[in-house]
Amino acid sequence: MKKNEKIKLVALGGVGENGKNMFVVEVDEDIFVIDAGLMYPQNEMLGIDIVVPDISYLKQNEEKVKGIFLTHGHEDHIGGLSYILRDLNVPVYTTRLTAELAKEKMKEQDFKEQARFEIITAASVLHFSSATVSFFKTNHSIPDSIAIVIQTSEGAIVHTGDFKFDQTAGELYKADYGQMAKIGDKGVLCLLSDSTDADKPGYSTSDAIVRQELIHSFLHTKGRIIAACFATDLNRIQHIFDAAVKSNRKVAIMGKNLHRVLNIALKHQYLLVEEEVIISFNEIQQYPSDQVVILTTGTKGEPIEALQKMAKKNHKQVLIGEGDTVLFSTSTLLGSEVFVYKTIDMLYRAGATVLSGNKTFNSSNHGSQEELKFMINMMKPKFFLPIHGEYRVLKAHANLAEECGILYENIHIPEHGEFVELKDGKLRVAGKIPAGNVLIDGSGIGDVGNIVLRDRKLLSQDGILTVVVTLNKAERMISAGPEIITRGFVYVRESEKLLEEAADRVKDIVEKSISKDSFDWTGIKQDIRDCLNQFLYEKTRRRPMILPIIMEVKPVKK
Repeated sequence: MKKNEKIKLVALGGVGENGKNMFVVEVDEDIFVIDAGLMYPQNEMLGIDIVVPDISYLKQNEEKVKGIFLTHGHEDHIGGLSYILRDLNVPVYTTRLTAELAKEKMKEQDFKEQARFEIITAASVLHFSSATVSFFKTNHSIPDSIAIVIQTSEGAIVHTGDFKFDQTAGELYKADYGQMAKIGDKGVLCLLSDSTDADKPGYSTSDAIVRQELIHSFLHTKGRIIAACFATDLNRIQHIFDAAVKSNRKVAIMGKNLHRVLNIALKHQYLLVEEEVIISFNEIQQYPSDQVVILTTGTKGEPIEALQKMAKKNHKQVLIGEGDTVLFSTSTLLGSEVFVYKTIDMLYRAGATVLSGNKTFNSSNHGSQEELKFMINMMKPKFFLPIHGEYRVLKAHANLAEECGILYENIHIPEHGEFVELKDGKLRVAGKIPAGNVLIDGSGIGDVGNIVLRDRKLLSQDGILTVVVTLNKAERMISAGPEIITRGFVYVRESEKLLEEAADRVKDIVEKSISKDSFDWTGIKQDIRDCLNQFLYEKTRRRPMILPIIMEVKPVKK
């Protein structure tokens, strides 16, 4: 292999945040893109459906991009792919299940172009002019999860994807320890490692324990069970089916997203379930309640919203009541804890028993501190970059790497768009590129920015006040108005005096302006805004968005 002159790394998403995972490795004139995830909007992103990475740099260098390499089939790693491929005509390299789930997601997002999927396995090796790309199996909550190894002349760059280590994992989920050890012995230049649970001491819970706990709960629960999980958490779904079989229960599947995922998994034998175990909703009434499990998820692949509807009796198919048991078999999304606790409260009010406190049921699918140390010690990297997670977990992972003997100056917590260069045995930051969020709102891609979000925030806080004035410019007089219309600001019937005073002030401003020799619409509108802003704040301590509308009536020609 020829000597590589330039090795650069840059995170376009997934650092300092949860989701939107995308990492770029640049070796000489070749660019390798790892993952293309989405992130669901934070509270301040009003009206936004999803968030994807800004790929301006990749668009400018499309001829260098050799492909997009997907580590596994969760939305935070594949959900942005359709938006990326609208701008980049490059191949996508990934495993069978990940490819099928990505295609289904792209269809859901109305992607109409032709994507080029190249199916690989953990044993595949791809040769490019600057580097060789290989893979190894990792253990995560979904089969066909892989890590990506970019072999350069200076050593390997290893991207772990999401992972944990489970000594009792089944064949579909078993990590390839032998391959990891070989890669570590050969020499790893830089390790990019999953940091999601870097602040949790010890080890993650083994799936064998989860399975046994679920079977025990199913056997000792009377009445109907509603099991809530993420649609792509196939390992947990397999455990639920296993527990249903052991307890002589049938399983009804609820949710379009879950149906689509399970159809793919069953077709390709990533889920092992006997056909007679699954029943339709029409068949539920044929079985006693203690022989039924309802497996549910929501519109975004998570179950919380659907459970709320069931508890409020608003759901079309299932109403939760006395005698039902709700099982949260999923870890809580970071940032949604309050929403989850409110949902649990609603379920109790509806009369259900909720199994959510048992940490085994909703155990994490990411490695805890001892597993992260094990990965570092297996790989023995010279340089270390923690990825995937908020800054606090990236920092915790960086501390773990230092504990494992990696030099402090060889550890770097990346920021979005920050170019990290590995050259002459040293790590240095070599500039920044544009990186951030592209907001998807309905069919609009990136057409909503900070100004629109600011306006939405203002509207959500203090409402809007619209002032309508009609002028006769020729006769320099007000023909109609001022009329004031408000939404979300004050209750009009109780604030008539306030609005009359506001209208009088607007009338004074307009009359003074049109009495001058020259005036312009923009100036009048700004004067109205300034006057009402001050007046309304003094009276109400609120700042509604003020929208002046001035119309002109033209004289009728006789």
